[in-house]
Amino acid sequence: MLTEVAATRYVTPLREGGSLPGLVEADDLTSYVMKFTGAGQGRKTLVAEVICGQLARRLGFRVPELVALDLDPVLGLGEPDPEVQGLLKASGGTNLGMRFLPRALGFDPLAYAVGPAEAGRVVWFDALINNVDRSWRNPNMLVHGGDLWIVDHGATMIWHHNWRTAAAWAAKPYDATDHALARFGPDVAGAAADLAPRVTEELLAEAAADVPEVWLTDEPGFDGPDAVRRAYVEILAERAATVRERIELPEAPLGGAAPTTGWITR
Repeated sequence: MLTEVAATRYVTPLREGGSLPGLVEADDLTSYVMKFTGAGQGRKTLVAEVICGQLARRLGFRVPELVALDLDPVLGLGEPDPEVQGLLKASGGTNLGMRFLPRALGFDPLAYAVGPAEAGRVVWFDALINNVDRSWRNPNMLVHGGDLWIVDHGATMIWHHNWRTAAAWAAKPYDATDHALARFGPDVAGAAADLAPRVTEELLAEAAADVPEVWLTDEPGFDGPDAVRRAYVEILAERAATVRERIELPEAPLGGAAPTTGWITR
């Protein structure tokens, strides 16, 4: 389960994201980027963040620590921005916290090169989770401590917004021609050989178990939170086995494959 902490101070909104996340301080003396249950995308965005983020961590990707962040709506009373105040008031209870990475920089493919092996791992993982939000327009990756970190997985597993058609998504192709790392010649075959056998039902169940139960209750068509978790596990396990065959990449790397990962010097 996610570590549970409580927000003690709302610092500032982060307006880069459509859901208006905010920087907060918590009672463990740590700063987090908070994503709210009261945001327009609702709790399923947070479910996706947890399942995909925790799965990525178990597969060896660099992902900021995730916590269950309790919010007292009273923190919104002193917020001068009506939009932010309304969001805080609507999000009392359990929200998602992502550990803030100080001095992290947004990934820029013209400034930071990624080797084919690492690029292939990210592309394969995004294909597994149907990530529609890792394009060059909005990479959702950071460079922290000289390393590449992947963040913001709320726009993944879009099939869980309509469970009646979700099973068909296991066999859907993944268009990576616009992927932020497509220019680096991703070694998707090598990534699949390494990662696919590791995405077992047991590993997926561990990631799904980290989702707070309150975000899975009253899901239409399911008997309870455990049944919802099993549905995620079944679809992702089926997709992991064969998704490599359905990843669509550019015919040639857009900028030439980079042999190593790191800052580009000129």
